[in-house]
Amino acid sequence: MKNQRDMPFLAHFEELRKRVITTAIFLVIGMIGGFLMAPTVIEYLQSIPQAQDFPMNAFQLTDPLQVYINFAFVIGLIIIVPVILYQTWAFIAPGLGEKERKVTLSYIPFAIILFLGGIAFAYYILVPYLLEFLANIGETLNITEQYGIKEYFSFLFRLTIPFGFLFQLPVLIMFLTRLGLITPMFLHKIRKYAYFGLLVIAAFITPPELVSHIMVTVPLLLLYELSLVISRAVYRKRLKEEAEAQREMADNYTE
Repeated sequence: MKNQRDMPFLAHFEELRKRVITTAIFLVIGMIGGFLMAPTVIEYLQSIPQAQDFPMNAFQLTDPLQVYINFAFVIGLIIIVPVILYQTWAFIAPGLGEKERKVTLSYIPFAIILFLGGIAFAYYILVPYLLEFLANIGETLNITEQYGIKEYFSFLFRLTIPFGFLFQLPVLIMFLTRLGLITPMFLHKIRKYAYFGLLVIAAFITPPELVSHIMVTVPLLLLYELSLVISRAVYRKRLKEEAEAQREMADNYTE
């Protein structure tokens, strides 16, 4: 296979275009499946105990259609996550050695599990608390709650989908450490800047309320610390492999 470092810019661009087109085709296929699955998923999400306390209405004629299309897209996106990860790996793979290709390819199942785990964490832990919290505020202030179905599901997507991608942080760190692009020392050095960035991200995906912001921020900080631990382990393994390779080269040279 031709080394990626020897490929001209246009070849890189053409390879990227091919990967993007392939991903887009699979997204369309995934959205077709999403259109078929959307009614069942919407009905299920409306039936959970927390949602039953929220009377959801359509304030515009196009709200049900917009919700339907949004669900088809999100379901399609979730379905093709393995494709997105593989196409990303396939674009980078030509620049890797044979061993790095096999090792980094093995990261994809972990990335899929973490993506689904991030969505599950947000849906089953964060969302119920936030819905209950917001409902209690409305009751305390004696406010009659009338929520639009579009706003409700937009709130749901805003919390769950970003967490799916944010939970990729350990795999991303593991991947970059394996390639030698970052080190645990570098991650330790930028820790305070990373914490600030995660605080900003948490502020974007949560309501303007302190408790929910903390509930989102703490898991993100723990993810970063977990990524740092993983980076140390991968870095030590990489140094060990490089030392063994150098010894083998030295032995072959002496022979």
